[in-house]
Amino acid sequence: MNDNDLKNTSRTNWTALESMSDDDIDYSDIPPLTDDFFEKAVLRVPSAQAQNLVQLDPDVIAWFQAQSGEYKTLINSVLRRHIENASNKQTA
Repeated sequence: MNDNDLKNTSRTNWTALESMSDDDIDYSDIPPLTDDFFEKAVLRVPSAQAQNLVQLDPDVIAWFQAQSGEYKTLINSVLRRHIENASNKQTA
């Protein structure tokens, strides 16, 4: 979250939203959850984050910082994807 996020005001009409019942909500545009969906679904349970010191080359960290304000999360997801791909290659 950055400073701009904190300055934005919600345009949601909270009073109208809170007065709605479940019967007032139109779910028709939500696709059904099929068995195929659940076969492909992956459960990701957040775990406690380990605090580690990893030394990265300055150009590597600069590249990640340029991609996203959440560069640490991006680095973590890239590393996780690498682990998953390596695991898939070992089982194939």
